[in-house]
Amino acid sequence: MALPRIVIATLSACLALSSLAEAEPLARQLFGAERAPSAQAPSAVGFYSKGCAAGMVAMPESGPTWQVMRLSRNRNYGQPETLAFLQDLSRQAATLPGWAGLYIGDIAQPRGGPMTGGHASHQTGLDADIWMLPPKRLDLSRSEREKISSVSIRTADQTRINANWTPAHMALMEMTAKDPRVDRIFVAAAAKIAMCNAAPRGDRAWLQKIRPYWGHNTHFHVRLKCPPGASACEKQTPSVAELSKGGDGCDETLNWWVTEALNPTKPAAPQEPSGPPKRTAKTYVMADLPAQCRNVLNAQ
Repeated sequence: MALPRIVIATLSACLALSSLAEAEPLARQLFGAERAPSAQAPSAVGFYSKGCAAGMVAMPESGPTWQVMRLSRNRNYGQPETLAFLQDLSRQAATLPGWAGLYIGDIAQPRGGPMTGGHASHQTGLDADIWMLPPKRLDLSRSEREKISSVSIRTADQTRINANWTPAHMALMEMTAKDPRVDRIFVAAAAKIAMCNAAPRGDRAWLQKIRPYWGHNTHFHVRLKCPPGASACEKQTPSVAELSKGGDGCDETLNWWVTEALNPTKPAAPQEPSGPPKRTAKTYVMADLPAQCRNVLNAQ
């Protein structure tokens, strides 16, 4: 029995991509194997989900108002601006009721680049995950940091916040969004909706930086703007600052995330591929990344 054309085309494209991957190592394997930053001046290269980072700095594992979690992953590296921001935010968080500071999740690998697993972005040292779990103590051992887990702030059906969400969470989000270094914040849609409903009239522009996205119920993801003078860093286009104009991102389209997105009315019609599948962070080879990334990878 003859195979349909769309199946044949898909198989051919997959085989072509597989052959390419065999000919050249995947970028995530190369960057994931690096255990230390490059001895270069700090620089964010490329885009958040398609780039790398030179001269990264390790976030101290513990501080007066923070602890870095899951140290075995070796993903506590960032641009100097990122580490300064996280330490500043942790001091603000420590003023909130029930929060001793912050538990900080993944930032980036020592030289950035595509990760071996878990993230599409976090490639330039300008992204960081912050746990939703309010820290009660900041003297966790390395072993304890591997075992402890964060908490989800939304219901299992993804439509509403649960009892783990508190006014302090919203206050922390507001603190984060009002920092001029922050471009946007990714969080579960239920949390964004809750904040839109709870925020008083007046200054609501900070809500525009809060963006709903899947998989952000146990942590929120902070993305910083490209640092001043970072010519190799590709900014978001358009940026949040360009879009806001006093808006708060709380219009009727926000409900799509907790309605139609969870229960599509009809499946999308299959499209016949016109070429090889689009490459992603999982399948990038070095040729897909900015040319400077080879220098970052090969530097001492």
